Amino acid sequence: MLLAILGVLLLAVITLPQMWVKRVMRQYSTPDDRYEISGSELARIILNRYGLNHVGVEITKEGDHYDPEDRTVRLSEAYFSGRSLAAITIAAHEVGHAIQHDTDYRPMALRSRLVGKTRGAEKLGAMVLMVSPLFAVISRRPLPALILFLAGLASMGMPALVHLATLPVEFDASFNRALPLLKAGDHLHDGDEHAAKKLLKAAALTYVAGSLSSLLNFWKWLRVLRR
Repeated sequence: MLLAILGVLLLAVITLPQMWVKRVMRQYSTPDDRYEISGSELARIILNRYGLNHVGVEITKEGDHYDPEDRTVRLSEAYFSGRSLAAITIAAHEVGHAIQHDTDYRPMALRSRLVGKTRGAEKLGAMVLMVSPLFAVISRRPLPALILFLAGLASMGMPALVHLATLPVEFDASFNRALPLLKAGDHLHDGDEHAAKKLLKAAALTYVAGSLSSLLNFWKWLRVLRR
């Protein structure tokens, strides 16, 4: 019973943020012709205004993000070409990351290092979890196998922990960078500021909501362990 309750709570923690983020993005992605310029055009305008002509703006199928290595703002097709409120707001958020990078915003540099170090941690954790029962059988020592199992679980949760720990980077990009840029440039239509704030909050939570999905593996492995 306790394990079932834990599973329900974990599922709620994982899915509710994702559902909210997707609902907000979908809500303000229409109409697709609300603004005179597209998300990519707005990104280019703001980047040029701040002397970031060297930062590129590209279309991507891998999700909206700023790539600090290539110095490129990458937007999904809907936001690259779209002229919805979501398109210009998300574009401004990613430009906010480019400005963080250009101004040597230290929390962003720390986040980049942490993400680099934890890249592949989830796959490694899954491998460790699969090996730990075999290790217990071969060694006939349950305690080291249990420690190995717990280490695997911790590795699988690392991406979510990193995004939670560096969430201030996302909120800074949204509310200390993107929102002032949108307001100063008079890019928002009258009455759109409240909705833009919701979108910027959703943009800040996107990575956390996505990485929480890895925690579903905790539930799967706890069920295996219970058997």
